[in-house]
Amino acid sequence: MNEQEFLKPYVIGLDLGGTNSVFGIVDSRGEIKATTAIKTQGYDRVEDYVKASVDALHIIVDQVGGIGTIKGMGIGAPNGNYYTGTIEFAPNLAWGHNGIVPLADMFSRELGIPVALTNDANAAAIGEMTYGVARGMKNFIMMTLGTGVGSGIVVDGKVVYGSDGFAGELGHVITVRENGRPCGCGRKGCLEAYCSATGVARTARELLETTDEPSTLRDMRPEDITSLDVSIAAGNGDRLAQYIFEFTGSMLGAACADFAAFSSPEAFVFFGGLTKAGDLLMDPIKRSYDEHVLNIFKGKAKFLISGLDGSSAAVLGASAVGWEL
Repeated sequence: MNEQEFLKPYVIGLDLGGTNSVFGIVDSRGEIKATTAIKTQGYDRVEDYVKASVDALHIIVDQVGGIGTIKGMGIGAPNGNYYTGTIEFAPNLAWGHNGIVPLADMFSRELGIPVALTNDANAAAIGEMTYGVARGMKNFIMMTLGTGVGSGIVVDGKVVYGSDGFAGELGHVITVRENGRPCGCGRKGCLEAYCSATGVARTARELLETTDEPSTLRDMRPEDITSLDVSIAAGNGDRLAQYIFEFTGSMLGAACADFAAFSSPEAFVFFGGLTKAGDLLMDPIKRSYDEHVLNIFKGKAKFLISGLDGSSAAVLGASAVGWEL
């Protein structure tokens, strides 16, 4: 370890989610030494978001010896462009959906350290490949199931960024062509509109309105229903809630069968709040995949849930980008 690395033994990783932004200070062994978080959506202007982030960061940076111990910062963000350090037309960010936000440069100016940015799902894939269930794998697809549906595609051990930094937007592959739901991206019928946590809640509201099936979910106001509520109801034997996960998993499995055709992954790794449903979601994914996948790919891909707790995969993946600065 040279003198500079000794003096700056940490990087900052930021998992910028549609709901929460989680910061971690990470050492060279991949240990998260301190964390903090703010609400992503509590700000109308990106300048206010960055200020709140920096204010929160200063507290944990001081815990590890001050900004002089920080080598750099890596950010995993929706619609993040690795090449330019910008967030571009992110549909689920109130302060980022109308244009291009130079977020890496903004944080760099405020903190006085170099900052790099990548897509949040790509960050999760890097974290999983380094520390989680994808260790040792060189070909896999990470699917993040949260506020939206993201993906990170790893081929021959490298994240696929494409010509412009935006390769791998599998959540915005159109899966319903006729009367598809509007998606936050502006199109209709995207996978994200059905298979995200918000998509599951939306399915629940639609079925409660269009069917007479008994369900404990009817005891709630429709606008208050979350994917967690659906998961709890399904785990308690609620047939309508179980059908919602069957519907969601079947759509995801069919989509993964299509994705296998272009990269032949060793595994699909699922990450995010929706995976807490466990077999309620994973079993229909596997059944649908087997039903729809080309014969040459049958029986080859594993279906795994992230081996890292909470937002660790994305924080660690983002921090790995910081070590490269």
